[in-house]
Parts: sequence; C-alpha cells; structure tokens
Amino acid sequence: MDFLEVNDYLASLAEHGDPVLQEMEAEARRRRFPIIGPAAGQLCYMLARAVGAQKVFEMGSGYGYSTAWFAKAVRDNGGGTVHHVVWDDELSAKARAYLSRMELNDCVDYAVGEAVEALRNAEGPFDIVFNDINKDGYPASYKVLKEKLRPGGLAIVDNMLWRGRAWDENVNDDMTRGVREITRLLYSDPDFACSLIPIRDGLIVGWKTL
Repeated sequence: MDFLEVNDYLASLAEHGDPVLQEMEAEARRRRFPIIGPAAGQLCYMLARAVGAQKVFEMGSGYGYSTAWFAKAVRDNGGGTVHHVVWDDELSAKARAYLSRMELNDCVDYAVGEAVEALRNAEGPFDIVFNDINKDGYPASYKVLKEKLRPGGLAIVDNMLWRGRAWDENVNDDMTRGVREITRLLYSDPDFACSLIPIRDGLIVGWKTL
C-alpha cells in the first residue's frame, strides 16, 4: 500500500465544496506553503466539536487555513474565540481577509508575534491548543502548552510523521529531533492519553486527563 495513494484517497473523501477553503488550498499548492489540508482540517473540526471547544489557541497559524476549520467548529459550538498567532504581518492580514469572506472574523482573535510567548501570556485555560510552529521549537513549547490546556482538553501537534524522517535513524537534524522529542514528551506524560493519526503528515492528538 502506497502512503501517497492513501493520502490522496483521504483527501478525496474530504472534499468540502467551500470556495474560500478551495482558494486557500490552491494558494498553498501554488506557493508550496504548508497547510494541514482538508482531511486534517475536517479532523480538527470534528475534534473541536466533540469537546465543545469555545477557546482554541493556535501556535503557528499561517494565513488562516487551520484557523478556518477551528473557527467553524467554535461557531457551531455556540461561539467563542480562536487565537490566530503568526510571525508575519502579511500572513495575518491575509488570514483576516480570507476569514472575513467566510464570515468567521467574529470568533477569531488575531495577533502577530512569537507563538510560545503569546500562549504564555494568554488567558487560559484552553479547550484545544494546536501546535504547528517550527519543529525545532516543539520541545520548548511543551511546558506552556500543557499549562494552558484545561483538563479534558486536546493538544494537537502537526507534522508528527515528518515525511518519514521521524523514525529514520540516519536523520538527526534539529527539526527532526524536535519532532521526536515532543512525541516522547506527550507519550511519556501520564497526564495525557495520545494517538498519532496518520493523516497527511501526521497529527498527534493528546487528551489531557488531569
């Protein structure tokens, strides 16, 4: 079984018909910009609905693709706030424009800055913390992520397959070590129950039990 074929099949099942999301996906393909894609987006939507999320914090939000899925869930849960944090003014403005067209801006708070520090200073706790920062920064983000997550909340961490490098013993760069270390931290923490879901580049979902 070919992994790329599986991913293509999952993507075909996740067709959503939303023209703005489709435009964002096309931009990602054109610019080779990393987004979570429709299959992972629908998973994030489902998880957010399942826990009744009304407070979501995104660490590393790009131009708002994952934000849109979380914002849809928060809206459908009755309202709340998704914190969109990105390092670049242009990306933040682009996210505002896209989400405005989707009529989701009422439940999104936009900030430009360093994501871990923004989470540290945010008023929690949060129902979901989504982590998609630079992978070499994953281990240092773990403590604040855990502190800001409510009991029963979800940590969702992207790129946990890392295109096969996560388990390749011949690869040992800083990014790969970051992916391995946050995986170890989550799976070894007795306060989390975790599963790695192999959609796209892999998402670890950690349920904070305490």
